[in-house]
Amino acid sequence: MSVAPVRIAEQVMDVAVPARSGRLAGVSMAGFRGRADRPIELRMVPYPAFTMFIDFGDVWFVDEADGARRHGSGVVGPAPARVRGCGQEVDVLQVRLSPVVAHAVLGASAELGGTVVALEDLWGSDAARIQEQLHAAESWDERFSIAKAALIRRQEAGRAVDPEVAFAWARIVLSRGRIRVERLAAEVGWSYKRLWSRFRSQVGLTPKRAAQLVRFDYAAHRLAEGHSAALVAAESGYVDQSHLCRDAMAFAGVTPAGVAVAPWLAVDPVAWAAPEYASRA
Repeated sequence: MSVAPVRIAEQVMDVAVPARSGRLAGVSMAGFRGRADRPIELRMVPYPAFTMFIDFGDVWFVDEADGARRHGSGVVGPAPARVRGCGQEVDVLQVRLSPVVAHAVLGASAELGGTVVALEDLWGSDAARIQEQLHAAESWDERFSIAKAALIRRQEAGRAVDPEVAFAWARIVLSRGRIRVERLAAEVGWSYKRLWSRFRSQVGLTPKRAAQLVRFDYAAHRLAEGHSAALVAAESGYVDQSHLCRDAMAFAGVTPAGVAVAPWLAVDPVAWAAPEYASRA
């Protein structure tokens, strides 16, 4: 395990990351702990994964679609429309699940969409038991081990996605979202309509929307690294810079310049491993 301080907006947090040997395929975990002089609000930048928050402090989420505030542990789908995380006393375990893994672990991929869903609504009484174990843990290492064991149990008991859906998701990720649905359907030997339907029900997004999100995620991280919007648009497969701007507004609610300085992305180099496509030409 490693722990490093990271400044996020006006707050400095300690970010804990499990050792590489303790990681699961399709799963990333990080622990966040810190205190601010006043509550800090961060708008989530959509990421191609389901995000689970197990809270031990005072974190809550605001769903701007309906203005509802939800306190405590929850799960957010891979393309939240407008969700803000808020907190002053932060002590939270964050888990990112590949949609392929999330289908078995959460069991409700299509129903989640971009809303915030309470963990107990997905896991029932098992959620409270696991949260109690995590809260009683004396270290982040212990928390990571408890969470890993729970995820393995849920995954083994859940229903795996179709192999064709898993293949299609992998192709979308490795292509950085630059692959047409017609080609995916041909590669898996399904009709366009069948791939669209099965992928949507098991991943929670249509293949086209998934590809758009993966492409935007790549672009967002390139922007956060300091590259110009024009360069990022060109290398990410956008028609032009205005096309990138439209996607930024659609997914994150800000311009590319706003994405570049989004506090939510500041922690990524420390907390999360680089996506599979990050180093691909």
